[in-house]
Amino acid sequence: MIEKDNKKTIRSWAFFDWANSAYNLVITSTIFPVYYVAITTTESHGDEVTFFGRTFINTVLSNYALAFAYLVMVILLPIISSYADAKGKKKFFMKLFTYVGSFACMGLFFFKLETLEAGIICFVLAAMGYVGGVMFNNAYLPIIASHDNQDKVSAQGFSYGYVGSVILQLICFVFVLKPELFDIEDKSLPAQISFLLVGIWWFSFAQIPFKALPKDVPNASYLNKGIIKSSFGEFAKVWNQLKQMKFLKTYLIAFFFYSMGVQTIMLAAAGFGAKVLKMESGSLIAVILIIQLVAILGAWLMSLLAKKLGNVNVLIIVVVIWICCCFYGYSITTENQFYALAAIVGLIMGGIQSLSRSTYSKHIPENTTDTASFFSFYDATEKLAIVIGLFSFAFIEGLTHNMRQSIIALASFFIVGLVFLAYLKKIERNETAKL
Repeated sequence: MIEKDNKKTIRSWAFFDWANSAYNLVITSTIFPVYYVAITTTESHGDEVTFFGRTFINTVLSNYALAFAYLVMVILLPIISSYADAKGKKKFFMKLFTYVGSFACMGLFFFKLETLEAGIICFVLAAMGYVGGVMFNNAYLPIIASHDNQDKVSAQGFSYGYVGSVILQLICFVFVLKPELFDIEDKSLPAQISFLLVGIWWFSFAQIPFKALPKDVPNASYLNKGIIKSSFGEFAKVWNQLKQMKFLKTYLIAFFFYSMGVQTIMLAAAGFGAKVLKMESGSLIAVILIIQLVAILGAWLMSLLAKKLGNVNVLIIVVVIWICCCFYGYSITTENQFYALAAIVGLIMGGIQSLSRSTYSKHIPENTTDTASFFSFYDATEKLAIVIGLFSFAFIEGLTHNMRQSIIALASFFIVGLVFLAYLKKIERNETAKL
C-alpha cells in the first residue's frame, strides 16, 4: 500500500518539475527563441530560412516544428500510457522520455545556421521528451497525494519548477550577458553552453524522483497479454470510464480551448518581444524571469483561493484575466508595457497551470491504478491545444506578417473556454445537489 501525503515522496516528486522546467524556460521561452531568431535572420534573406529545401519565415518554422512534436505525442501518449498502466511501466517511460529530452538539449550545443536541419530535429526531440516526462510525472499526483491535498501538492510541484528553472536561467544569464568573464569570443557559444547545461540539469535532478517514487504495480489481468492487447484493452477501459464522467468530459473541452491560448502565449512571448518590440536579449530574458518568479506566487495564491471559492470559480476568474491580457498585448508598443503584461501573465500562468492539473486529478476515480491512462487524455488534450494554437499563431503571422493579429486570435480561444467553464459550474452545482 502506497503511503499518501508522505512529505519526502512529495518533495522528490516535485523535483521532477525542478529538473525539466529548465527546458521549458531556457529552450521554449528565453535563450533559444532569441538565439534562434538571431542566427536565422540574415542580411541576404531577412527572416526567411531554408529547411530541407523549403522556405519558411524563421519563427513560423520553429512554431510548426513544435506543433509537429506535440502532434506526434498526442497520438502516442494514450497508447503508451495504457501500456504503462497495464504492465506497470510508468517509471520506465518517465525515464525514457527524460533521457531523450535531456540528450536532445545537449545536442542543441551544436546548433548553428549551417546545422539548421539537425538543430530543428533536436528541438523536436527535446519537446517530445519534455511532454512525455511531464505526462508520467502528472500521473503520480493522485497516487502520492490525497484528494484534499492535491491542489497544494500540484502548486508545490510548479513552485519547485519555477525556482529550479530560474536558478539555471541565472547561471545561463551570466554566460549570455558576460561572456568576457570566461574569455568567450564566439557570440554563439554562450547560448550553446546554456542548451548543454539544460540537458545536464534535466538529466541530473530527475534522478531524485526516479529513486523516490513508488514502484509500479502491473495490472494482473494483462500479465499474459501482448503489447497491442494490453495497450488497447487498457485504453478502451479508461475511455469508456471517461465517457460516463460528465464533469471530466466537459472540463477537458474547457481546458482544451483555454490551453490553446495559455500555452501559445507562453511559447510565443519571447518571439513577440524580439520581433515586434525589438527588445534586446537581456531585456527579454529579464522579462521571462519576472514571469517565472511571479508564477510561484500565482501557483500558491490560486491554491489558497480554490479552498475558499472552489476550483472552477477560480479558473473562470483567471480565464477572464487572460482575455484582458490578449487585448492589452495587442496594443502594447513599449518595453515598460511589456514588463507590466509579463507580471500579470506570470501571476495567472502559475495559477492556471497548477490549478488545471489538480482539478483534473481530483476528479479521477479514487484508488484507480490507471492514473497514467487518465492523465494521457489530459496531456494529449493540452498538447493538441498547443498544436492548434501554435499552428493558428504561425499561420496568421505568415498570412499577415503581423504577430499582433495572431494575439487577437488567441482571445477567441479563451472566450470559448470560458463558456465551457461556465457550463462546468452548472454541472458541478447539479452534482452537489444530488449528494
